[in-house]
Amino acid sequence: VSSLCRGGFFTAPGADDDNRRAVDEAATLGAPVLVLVCGPPVGGDLRAARAAIAAGIERLLPYAASCGVRLGIEPLHPMMVGERSAIVTLGEALGLARSFDDPAVGVIVDAYHVFWDPRLDDELAGAAGLIAGYHVSDWLVPTPDLLAGRGLMGDGIIDLARLGALVAAAGYDGPVEVEVINPALASDDDIVAGIVARFARI
Repeated sequence: VSSLCRGGFFTAPGADDDNRRAVDEAATLGAPVLVLVCGPPVGGDLRAARAAIAAGIERLLPYAASCGVRLGIEPLHPMMVGERSAIVTLGEALGLARSFDDPAVGVIVDAYHVFWDPRLDDELAGAAGLIAGYHVSDWLVPTPDLLAGRGLMGDGIIDLARLGALVAAAGYDGPVEVEVINPALASDDDIVAGIVARFARI
């Protein structure tokens, strides 16, 4: 098991209990990383949301570390700020991870969420030791659904070969997770073969 997705949503009631259960699930499965989708602002207050996220990770960290589970902060595309996460850039996620100065906290680099960022090269160049996971899919044009309209690698506009090289140059040599969230592909009997072929090509 490469990771468990997800924990987080630190701005919601009961988040601490939910996240401890998620850590327990990750440990039971032998997943080395718990992916954190950090949660949206409540009432539009982004500053309060980011403070609540930092505080929630701080409370969760000792328990996760004691269970041998690394916390992976996943920045999401800004289009998802209102519903899923107030952490929207890789730089922001890296800064948050660094603030704990603990190897049990890192970041998730998801191509779908970070490819657009003009600071991506610089952020990845300084991310050594902090990348806890790497997710790949592609951004289709037109995009049929902002959350569940992702494409297979090579079908969209993300330069995955270059992004993968940047992630590797930052020292990440762990699993590459194919996260093609798209119900239209669920009935494709050859989906695994297609993923393997595209992965090898890209």
